[in-house]
Amino acid sequence: MKANDPALTSPNNYFEDFEVGQVISHARGKTMTEMDNVLLTNLVMNTADGHFNEHRMKTQSLKGVAGFDTRIVFGGINFSLVIGLAAQDTAEQVIEELGMDKIRLKHPVIHGDTLYAMTEVLEKTESARPDAGVIRFRHYGINQDDKLVFEGERTALVKRKPSAAR
Repeated sequence: MKANDPALTSPNNYFEDFEVGQVISHARGKTMTEMDNVLLTNLVMNTADGHFNEHRMKTQSLKGVAGFDTRIVFGGINFSLVIGLAAQDTAEQVIEELGMDKIRLKHPVIHGDTLYAMTEVLEKTESARPDAGVIRFRHYGINQDDKLVFEGERTALVKRKPSAAR
């Protein structure tokens, strides 16, 4: 997937600045570390062997079934990171997050993988508020090998430019 629009890198991402069909390639990436996985997975109390037991993953767990034999990063961390990477370009003018839908974890992430984010603007609609509109985004997480690891939709109430409020 290639972006057809340069990254928006300013905090001026108002409702009017987004166009349906626009694709944003976000500037930053993040390499997933063992600390990311262990710390955050423990904080949310997900202590599944797939995240913590290297021996089990190498000897009996998903080896041969999913095609990997090492611990994987908790999927909740992966999609949170992708949304975070997209935030500079899509959340600076958000008044309210309205929902997350169609969350799909498409490929496992392991320690040392680097994730990047892209966003597609799916829909823009008016809201009851004269100072804001609703935007539905589809966010993509892509690893260093260009494999899609995450896909999900996010809907947000986004401020209008002060001069454009109805």
